[in-house]
Order: sequence, then C-alpha cells, then structure tokens
Amino acid sequence: MGNTKVKDYQVVEAILYRLKTGCQWRHLPMKEFFKKKYRWQSVYFHFQKWSKDGSWEKVWQANLEKYKYLLDLSSIQLDGTHTPTKRGGEAVGYQGRKKCSTSNMLIIADSRGIPLACSEPESGNHNDAYNLVNVVDKMLSNIRASNIRTDGLFLNADAGFDITDFREYCSRHEITDNIDYNKRNGCKSDNIFDELLYKCRFVIERTNAWLDSFKSILVRFETNKIHWKSLHLLAFCVILLRQL
Repeated sequence: MGNTKVKDYQVVEAILYRLKTGCQWRHLPMKEFFKKKYRWQSVYFHFQKWSKDGSWEKVWQANLEKYKYLLDLSSIQLDGTHTPTKRGGEAVGYQGRKKCSTSNMLIIADSRGIPLACSEPESGNHNDAYNLVNVVDKMLSNIRASNIRTDGLFLNADAGFDITDFREYCSRHEITDNIDYNKRNGCKSDNIFDELLYKCRFVIERTNAWLDSFKSILVRFETNKIHWKSLHLLAFCVILLRQL
C-alpha cells in the first residue's frame, strides 16, 4: 500500500462497511477501523485504485477458483438487472418501464443462486438482449478464467433472451440453452424447452435479493461504471464466502 500507518485489510473492512450500509464515503466511521488517524479520502483513493488496476476482478476470480467446489453447476441462470441511478454518470440511460434513469447489468448464477459473473454496465435504455452474444461471451470467458468449464452447461433464461444468434452461440459452445419462447418472435421454434428445468430459474431472484441487501448497489450513486462493477464483485465475494 505504501503507507505504514494502516494495513490493507483495514481499508478493505472500511470498503465492505460502505458496500453493506450504503453510507456516503465521507460518513465512514473511521475510528472503528483505524487506530491511527486516517482520512476517508484515502479509503476512497484505494478503492478507486484497486478498481482501475483490476484488483477486485482478480480477487473475485481467485475466490471463485478456490471455492468452486461450493458451486452447483447442474444448471446456470442468466438474467438482467435495472438499477435506478441518482447522480448520472457512465452507462446511464432513461428506462421507460422504471420511469427513471437506470443502469443495466447481466448476471449469471449457479443453480443455488451463487453469482458467477456479471457483465459490464450498460445504460438503462438498452434491454437485456443488447449486444447479447458478445456480452455473454465475455462473462463466460471470465468464468473460465477461474478454471471452471462452461461446455456442457444447461442455461436457463427468460423469453427476453430468445434470440436466434444467442441460441446458435450456445450451440457452438456446447451449452444447452433452455430459454423460454418469446411470443413476439412469431412462429414457435422447434427448440426443446424443459419446463421442469426452467423452474430452477427462480433462484436468480434469490441472487437479486442477496445483492439488494448490499445498500451501495441497491441504488447506484457511483458515476464511474468501473466502480459500480467493482462493488458487485465485492458483493459476489461476500455471498460466496458466506457458503463456508
């Protein structure tokens, strides 16, 4: 860290406090985490630094690889989230259904709801299927970076992901898609749809509920999208480690 006054773990504890409570950075209870005088600006500086250099991403991938035995990959669940934003910033747009500006992010979880990967944030005026193939490809690459194989997986997704290009992508990568039929597409496709397997998709709502318990990501105040994603990765780490 380059500062002998405090330890890295103390700074991380302060960041986790902010993640869980949603308090403003300037309102961090510094005396609870640091015996010596330390400024909240320094905590925020290190959060920014570790976001920019990819440290949070590396921590998440390392934890996912180490504790992958906790995962249930009998199926994976794909879904999108639209989070209200209050200060504008990168990847923010007006979402008519929410009647406010939002940021959109895709999340992949295992069959128990443990998150595996999230996409880069997109502005809320894009739907979940925007640039879907490229977005999911990057998410699956991040999962493979933790030495988790993605071929042979069963993927559940709702009708919003019923896109021909995405189904073809799954087929090429030996992923069995179990995507609900979208009536807006016209004629019903010949793709096999397992209703019993699709019922497992409810666990993604459990994932969303777990994420909502972290007040810093319940409503977006971060203007930088890298910081916004970093908060999600930190929440992923906490959710995974809770399984221990």
